[in-house]
Amino acid sequence: MRHALLLLSVLAWTCGVVQDPSCALHIVRGGSPHSTVQQHLFTNVLNVPLPSGTVCITYADVDAALYSASTRVVVNPPKGEWTPEDLAPVGELLMEATKILANQYGLTPAEVSHNLPLLDTTKTAAATMCPRFTSPMTCTPGKYRRYDGLCNNLYSPSWGATRAVFSRFIPPDYSDGLSAPRVSHDGTELPNPRKVSATIHRDDGFHDHAATLILVAWGQMMDHDFTLTATPLDARSRNEFEECCNVPPSHKNPYCLEISIPQEDPFYNLFKFRCIDFARGFPGVPQNCRLGPRLQFNILTSVIDGNTVYGGNDREARDLRAGVGGLLRHHEAFPGVPLKPLLPLKTDIPDEGCIRAHNSQHCFLAGEIRVNEQLILTCVHTLMMREHNRLAHQLANINPHWDDERLYQETRRIVAAQIQHITYNEFLPQLLGHDIMKQFGLILQKEGYWDGYDPKVDPSISASFSAAAFRFGHSLLPSTVERWSPSHKFIASKRLHELIRQPYDLYRPGVLEEYFMGMLNQPSQAMDDGITQEVTNHLFEEVHEKFGVDLVAFNLQRGREFGVPGYGAWRRFCGLEPILSFGALSSYMTNNTAAMYSHLYRSVEDIDLWSAGVSERPLPGSLLGPTFSCVIATQMQRLRRGDRYWYELPNQPSSFTLKQLESIRRVRLARLICDNGDKIDNLQMYPMVMQDPHINPRVSCKSGVIPHMDLTPWAEVPHSPLHAPLPSSQVFNSKSLETGVPSTLAHSSFYYSFGLLH
Repeated sequence: MRHALLLLSVLAWTCGVVQDPSCALHIVRGGSPHSTVQQHLFTNVLNVPLPSGTVCITYADVDAALYSASTRVVVNPPKGEWTPEDLAPVGELLMEATKILANQYGLTPAEVSHNLPLLDTTKTAAATMCPRFTSPMTCTPGKYRRYDGLCNNLYSPSWGATRAVFSRFIPPDYSDGLSAPRVSHDGTELPNPRKVSATIHRDDGFHDHAATLILVAWGQMMDHDFTLTATPLDARSRNEFEECCNVPPSHKNPYCLEISIPQEDPFYNLFKFRCIDFARGFPGVPQNCRLGPRLQFNILTSVIDGNTVYGGNDREARDLRAGVGGLLRHHEAFPGVPLKPLLPLKTDIPDEGCIRAHNSQHCFLAGEIRVNEQLILTCVHTLMMREHNRLAHQLANINPHWDDERLYQETRRIVAAQIQHITYNEFLPQLLGHDIMKQFGLILQKEGYWDGYDPKVDPSISASFSAAAFRFGHSLLPSTVERWSPSHKFIASKRLHELIRQPYDLYRPGVLEEYFMGMLNQPSQAMDDGITQEVTNHLFEEVHEKFGVDLVAFNLQRGREFGVPGYGAWRRFCGLEPILSFGALSSYMTNNTAAMYSHLYRSVEDIDLWSAGVSERPLPGSLLGPTFSCVIATQMQRLRRGDRYWYELPNQPSSFTLKQLESIRRVRLARLICDNGDKIDNLQMYPMVMQDPHINPRVSCKSGVIPHMDLTPWAEVPHSPLHAPLPSSQVFNSKSLETGVPSTLAHSSFYYSFGLLH
């Protein structure tokens, strides 16, 4: 059945209902977005006449465009929660209406991007088909976050929430101004993604002698805390993109954007492999169903809230809980042996995100569907599950009157704060360096509260961060992953592609410990344009195959379909010196790389952001070059300033006491590894940096050098007026989380995207 929008529109037209003829939006030709906002105010509020050349779009125009679009795009609202497959047609309808208005008024790409979203669609027929979570709602502050992130911002409830569209630091660069993937500035096609990968990003095997694999693993866990793009998936396995390469055009999914392999490809020619499946991200639904260019959407919450541990909706959270003592579910893999448990087994859809040789093999379950993507990531997920349960046990001893709900929610709140603290205190300084951290206000407070929350800051993940900049870690991936003994002796190694979606080594007693020791002792690959063949030729390689697919080609294709502008636009955004020729590139990357770019791209402006970003020479004291440093630091600044639950904040229902905050500031990743390992006796103070006897020495886990987190500030004395338990409305129950619209998303299989790709 067609959506009610169609019926409403037909009734309005056939019954002669005419909307207010006053302008819904004025666009001043040749003006800036600011001048358009001013003109809208002057003409609608102050009755100042429109200047010559001003476009007036009426509400009737918008309803007519929506009606016309509804005859081409069918929207069937779900009976329950909106899945990505349900949202995509709504996004398509809004884009179709945008296209109609753009053609009707001859709008430029800048006007479509800057001006059209200013139009108030709540006064149009769009309001009748807008999903509830994108519509206006009233939020009541609570102590604990919602799993779906709604109501973090009380005035813009969908900012940073699940299913929110990706934000934009600068307007998208679509070839048609609306939706079509980016092309060169002269209108020709950009170079083939696989050709760029095979030419620029060959595996040189250089290693970084400062960063360890722990940094890579933590970065990937954070990436999976931030972003997952909704895409069409294979209906059977829910693992890969829907098949595009071997499908007749008449049966091909309209989102297909497969990657052809050049005839001269030196690797894939050996196997006569000619095409890699790839699908575009679904178009999202902006707040209030605003019009404008294509905006893909994020399945995860943007803010750092530990959803990798706890899940992004009520159902996932329930499935991960043990239901007693505030604990998370776990798997006692080694009964009778003094080893800590592993993550619970994934039994509901066992092939989802998993390569299994036989049915008796099982991967693991966690709060994020990509937990099994590579084994070192699974190790960090296991670490955080164990840390939650360790804290829950301690809180239960301190507060024996707390029930399961209270223990779980308080522990969840602490773990999220730990993740925030480690990310900004250990990970980002290593990634960005002190100068960038200081420039962007990312250095944490040493004492007292940080009163930096700004409700005008949108913490939503940006398209450039998701599709390019935070994929920097692909350059750091090693060709092999090593296991070391607790005495820091090398044991063995395994090729990376053999550990992707195959975490089965962890079922062997003591092996998880050996992988952690390996991550502490193995350097990552260097941050440069060289990417290991394990992910450019062998990604997701099946057991019986000799080749896989290409992660670099996916990165480039994803950036283009997101409309992420080319390298030159990002240097201007960051205030960096413009690069006017390929010859000038050699000031920022190697001469050889600059020369190869000149043979592939028509202009420096056209170089894909991801490719140029990993190719830039790192800044002093940083792993990253200036462009990626700028984009990532801008995003991390917004994640801190735009999160009402940020752990350093005062005067919020969720705020920690000063003594609790002081305790959280003692958290170190080294302590988490010590407390949740089985036999780790000593390790370097800063695990993301290689051991050095002078600046990063190994210390004993039993010593007081690595600080312990003190939980006594969470102690409550029952029935004491000063320390009374929270009233029932504050303890976790159906009303304990931030209140707003209901938030039980559909099955997580809808949300699993292609491996490392978000």
